[in-house]
Amino acid sequence: MEYKDYYAILGVPRNASQEEIKRAYKKLARKYHPDINKEPGAEEKFKEINEAYAVLSDPEKRKIYDQYGTTKAPPPPPPGGFRWEATEGFGPEDFSDFFKTLFGFGGMGFEDLFGAGQVRRGPRRGQDYEAEIRIPLELAYRGGKQVLDLGGERVEVTIPPGIREGQRLRLAGKGGPGQPPGDLYLTVRLLPSPTFRLEGYDVYTTVDVPAPIAVVGGKVRVPTLDGPVEVSIPPRTQAGKKLRLRGKGWPKPGGDRGDQYAEVRITIPEHPTPEEERLYKELAKLLRERGVVA
Repeated sequence: MEYKDYYAILGVPRNASQEEIKRAYKKLARKYHPDINKEPGAEEKFKEINEAYAVLSDPEKRKIYDQYGTTKAPPPPPPGGFRWEATEGFGPEDFSDFFKTLFGFGGMGFEDLFGAGQVRRGPRRGQDYEAEIRIPLELAYRGGKQVLDLGGERVEVTIPPGIREGQRLRLAGKGGPGQPPGDLYLTVRLLPSPTFRLEGYDVYTTVDVPAPIAVVGGKVRVPTLDGPVEVSIPPRTQAGKKLRLRGKGWPKPGGDRGDQYAEVRITIPEHPTPEEERLYKELAKLLRERGVVA
């Protein structure tokens, strides 16, 4: 498996704190998000950033990665069963090698793991296994397909629309070997989004409003999970004001949806044109004449 320097991908030092890693991830994910960046290679870069964050944001995976330079070295199985994790940073090769060890495809059989004297003869149901799967918030909202490689077998997992953090997906017959085989249960974990924050069934985001529009009112485009929409900005809107978009939040059981709240962030041009600069100077002059500023 090709070595990837996850620290270099996120642009952080190897001793970076979790907060530094999270900040770096959000900055890069926003920059390379496929809905924002249409340049060639942006989508692959976005996937690579997610892969790096999935490993470095998890203390256990980060510890293994720091030690081995890969996530291939799983922790030893606990008594009474195995527990492993599958994330976007846990690639097909990792699943393949790990399941070879678990199921005896690499020279180690069931008796090697548990001892010949403990093997019960005759058919018995296979053991159930659990794993975590980390998916982008946007994928969890719209639903879709995720492909996992389980011991050389590629399995397509269906993500139902509106799935929530902590919900489980059952892959029948994909657990331990037996008659019948056990099941595999995937617990869903949502990756942080550079654009949206989910609280309950409500979605929060930030909308940039140019200073003149905040003063006199107008329309701006606000990102939503369904795509950008135009929203009216009332005159004299202050920074921090939350605009409510009814029914634009997360799906609820029964068919309803939560709301979306767009928090206003007042912006000024980084590189104003000569005409813009002239108008801002005129405005500043008026404010001085009124005694609003010195």
